[in-house]
Amino acid sequence: MPRASATSDVFSAIAEPRRRQIIDLLSRGRGLPVGTIVLTLRLAQPAVSKHLGVLREVGIVSVKKLGKSRVYELNLDQLRTVQDWVQTLARHWESQLDRIRARAERSASPSPTITKGAS
Repeated sequence: MPRASATSDVFSAIAEPRRRQIIDLLSRGRGLPVGTIVLTLRLAQPAVSKHLGVLREVGIVSVKKLGKSRVYELNLDQLRTVQDWVQTLARHWESQLDRIRARAERSASPSPTITKGAS
């Protein structure tokens, strides 16, 4: 099966760990210039630019030119499909954990004892 292009959708774009690092970094503040991202993540500038290009193409980040710098900002709305998907999974796991918890509580509760000779 051919591999999906990194720019085909948000899920493909965030599949790469370094792009997730960039998203995490940008989520901590307002906008950051490329140089700050390079220094913070200790990655080569061409690699950071390539990853930012992919993120920009799917709409996860936007760029503004300020003087000679390019400042990147996170577009959280573009990650809503990921959030919705994760919430679906979380509901599934919560249901599973509730079932496990109920079973454990039933197993842990003492059985009622029958006393002989009670009137």
